[in-house]
Amino acid sequence: MEDKNKHIHGDKLLAVLAALANPHRLRIVAALATGGRNYVSQLAREVGISRPLLHLHLQKLQEAGLVTSQLELSHDGKALNYFEVRDFGFELSPATIAEAAKSLTIDPER
Repeated sequence: MEDKNKHIHGDKLLAVLAALANPHRLRIVAALATGGRNYVSQLAREVGISRPLLHLHLQKLQEAGLVTSQLELSHDGKALNYFEVRDFGFELSPATIAEAAKSLTIDPER
C-alpha cells in the first residue's frame, strides 16, 4: 500500500494546518464528522457561534479542502447551504514535514 503522506504538497499541508489551528474550526469539523452533513443555521446552533462567524470559518475549511458545500432548496423553497466534512487523513511526522517542505511555494516573508 502506497503511503499517501509521501507526496503531500507543502502548501497544502500549511493550508490544512492553518485551517485546523482554531478551536472553532476544530469544533466545526468534529460536528460535521459526528453528525453528518448539516446546513449553516443548524450547524451554527450546534457549534454555538453566529452564522457570519461560522461562514468565515467554513470558508477557511473549504479553502483547505476539508469541507464541501452544496446549495439546495428545502421543501418550502428556502435555499439551504449544506456542508459536510471531506474524508481526509495524513500522518504528521518529521518525515512528512521534511518531504512537504521541499515543495513549498508560499513566500515566508508574506
